Amino acid sequence: MKISVIGAGNVGATCAEVLAHHEIANEVVLLDIKENLAEGKALDIWQSSPINMYDTRVIGTTNDYTKTASSDIVIITSGLPRKPGMSRDDLISTNAKIVKSVTESVIKHSPDTIIIVVSNPLDVMTYCAYIHSKLPSSKVFGMAGILDTARYKAFLATELNVSPKDIQAVLMGGHGDTMVPLPRYTTVGGIPVTELIDENRLNSIIERTKKGGGEIVNLLGTSAWYAPGSAAAQMAEAIVRDQKRVFPVCAWLEGQYGLNKVYMGVPVILGKNGIEKIIELQLNDEEMKLVKLSAAAVKEVMDVLDKLDY
Repeated sequence: MKISVIGAGNVGATCAEVLAHHEIANEVVLLDIKENLAEGKALDIWQSSPINMYDTRVIGTTNDYTKTASSDIVIITSGLPRKPGMSRDDLISTNAKIVKSVTESVIKHSPDTIIIVVSNPLDVMTYCAYIHSKLPSSKVFGMAGILDTARYKAFLATELNVSPKDIQAVLMGGHGDTMVPLPRYTTVGGIPVTELIDENRLNSIIERTKKGGGEIVNLLGTSAWYAPGSAAAQMAEAIVRDQKRVFPVCAWLEGQYGLNKVYMGVPVILGKNGIEKIIELQLNDEEMKLVKLSAAAVKEVMDVLDKLDY
């Protein structure tokens, strides 16, 4: 089993380290355009193998896509990170060129791979990779919902002083301010969260979740990396081990939830074939209204991409 991570920045390097540490693949290839960056980080990760007791080989390369040949999964983290005051949409033109180039290079050497996109703006960059990979939509999807859900769970765990392990939650919609957390599908040890926290406090946590990425950017001056890198690795693990995990994933919708030709976060079953099923929840009118508003916001940016000459 071989997994390639494109982009050896903070997110990509974290993802590669988690993949190796958990022995999710026999080989992890870390690739970056910056000379020696991937080689250095890969060597550092590999040198931790005797300490952390894993066998996964980690290899770094500078822009040599032949090293990624025959990858079972490719995780794309390439692109500029957000800076303070910058929205994800501000990144679209520059990162679309990067994701297009990366995707075409990946497919040249791994035509049957599964692609997980992490680059921002997430929903639209996933769409970009889908267009240029020419793969089935079940094999091209984005990491967003797992990260957003993790933030939501972490905030709830802090508020309720409980283990995050006991919290189950579903989020839908675009990755960003229009995401749609679903309190009706949020439980703590099987107990509906609405029985444990008052509505105003829950709403404030939901609003913090929507702006979770921006909060990190304001604190660090750049995007988050530990949680996004771990989330992408968790998706890869579900595929490699055919776990049939139910995850919120940025997926291509063709009629589900009454939406067509849009990439957006929805619950799916993730297994060896990629997205094996999109789960359609029985949303109430208010939830559906929010999902459709989120889809419209994503579609606007997708339309911008369609009109770009990149």
